[in-house]
Amino acid sequence: MKAKKLIASLSILTFSALVLGACGADNNDGDSASSASTEASTTEVSSAQSSTKESEAAVAEKTAGADLQDGTYTLEEKNESNGYRTVFSITVKDGAISESNFDAVNADGKSKAEDTEYETNMKAKSGVGPAEFIPELNESLVAAQSASGVEVVSGATHTSESFQNYAQQLIQAAQAGNTETIEIDNGAELKDGTYSLVEKNDSNGYHVDFSIVVAGGKVTESKYDNFSADGKSKQDDTEYEANMTAKSGVGPAEFIPQLNENLLAAMSGEEPSVANTEVVTGATHSSHSFIIYAQQLINAAEKGDTTAIEVDNIIMAK
Repeated sequence: MKAKKLIASLSILTFSALVLGACGADNNDGDSASSASTEASTTEVSSAQSSTKESEAAVAEKTAGADLQDGTYTLEEKNESNGYRTVFSITVKDGAISESNFDAVNADGKSKAEDTEYETNMKAKSGVGPAEFIPELNESLVAAQSASGVEVVSGATHTSESFQNYAQQLIQAAQAGNTETIEIDNGAELKDGTYSLVEKNDSNGYHVDFSIVVAGGKVTESKYDNFSADGKSKQDDTEYEANMTAKSGVGPAEFIPQLNENLLAAMSGEEPSVANTEVVTGATHSSHSFIIYAQQLINAAEKGDTTAIEVDNIIMAK
């Protein structure tokens, strides 16, 4: 099975999550995974405003998942990486994300977008720098109103995936109406224990059930699956398997165990990181969802918080 690298970057008790809302078949890979979509680092950080796309998206009828509560929700990384740490907030007004303020700042509070040397070096290497991708990501979240709907910025895949993870957590906080700052102890040693996450609502007949086991400070088990209301795994759905394999060349019987293996491999190297998890070709949508949820579980393990994460994923009528 072919796979390509996807660089990606709390457990919040009963933190509802607008997670990959309205997750139907992925137009690119035919994977209609019951996934994790949220519905759902310039001093002059773009404070993206509501757009026409937001109004159009609001027309769809929601069938499950908690509403966002008005307020400002904030997340901050505790530790610097390469001289910067993420600071991120969203503002919810009338139940919709009206502003997104994501940035990466150094110890002096200076934005990465103002670091001309960093901008020049990154742009020369990947064609884009923080002065471009930071405002673009902010605008994308306001337009999409979901973490999964944020467009990955070409040349800034790592930051884009980290942005999606943190946006997801902020949306979860907004559903719960919890305005307490989310602190991410990024880079901390993983605490031993079992960390779990479950979607509350079925999408296309399935919901995500995901847990990891940490022993000796390392991820030793990854148990990700999609279950129906009666507890049947998508891996055992022969009709689903046949249809998806015919369309995209891979089915849940293959990509689900492969994603679990890919996460263990990504977390076992000299520099373990969910960002090193490989995407399964033909199951891009589920791979992205998997990575968002895997990062949340790692964030929980960094804190040692074994409280189960319940994701009140938004489901939209088709």
